[in-house]
Amino acid sequence: MFMSGVNPFISNFFVIFTLIIAVPSAVKVFNWIATLYGGNVRFNAANLFAIGFVSMFISGGLTGIFLGNSAIDIQLHDTYFVVAHFHIVMGVAAFFGMFAGVYHWFPKMFGRFMNETMGKIHFWLTMIGAYAIFWPMHYLGMAGVPRRYYRFDVFETFRHFTEINKFITIAAMVVFAAQLLLLINFFYSIWKGKKVTTKNPWGASTLEWTTPIHADHGNWPGKIPAVQRWPYDYGKDGKEFIPQIEPLKEGEHDGGH
Repeated sequence: MFMSGVNPFISNFFVIFTLIIAVPSAVKVFNWIATLYGGNVRFNAANLFAIGFVSMFISGGLTGIFLGNSAIDIQLHDTYFVVAHFHIVMGVAAFFGMFAGVYHWFPKMFGRFMNETMGKIHFWLTMIGAYAIFWPMHYLGMAGVPRRYYRFDVFETFRHFTEINKFITIAAMVVFAAQLLLLINFFYSIWKGKKVTTKNPWGASTLEWTTPIHADHGNWPGKIPAVQRWPYDYGKDGKEFIPQIEPLKEGEHDGGH
């Protein structure tokens, strides 16, 4: 809308409503950071990808504030800055969340752990590689390099950015190759991964970890358990964690209320 020729005064309304999204986004971010700050963090592959998701969401989301300003957006519109902002938040961050879920719930799905060493290599290659791809794009965008162009060396203005584009391409290839580690780790661990000896290997309090390792379609044999408390009772009453299915004691209040 900033580029559609509307009256500059009208653009102010789009600026306001575009930047309002920063409010719920900031609430989520501070929730995540406070959870990490107050938690006993385990730096396994699943949690590293979860932390990486927070990093990508913050760094990618901050650049959206620039694009939400009508005056700056005139310069940045349809440049590599937009490509970098959008793909860090909607692409890389989303994949980091999915990767965290794969590593976290793999023991529940197959009764075995994925290889932690391969998982951490996968994380660091993807994390560093993703920033190597998209941070240079912000610089290209601020310099006015447009998106959707097949090549830039035929333009005198953009010819000197060719080496940066080569660097981005190489980084993208490395990140793509790193995803092969996930596939190898996934299918190898289905048959050769370390066996899970308990149905709740992470010490989680939520209901899915109360099901048998190889659950039938009904998930729980017999009566379905009921949630009795909120899912964040950790380090309480001398216990590392308290499952949601454990009833509240007399006089005890649900921590979520």
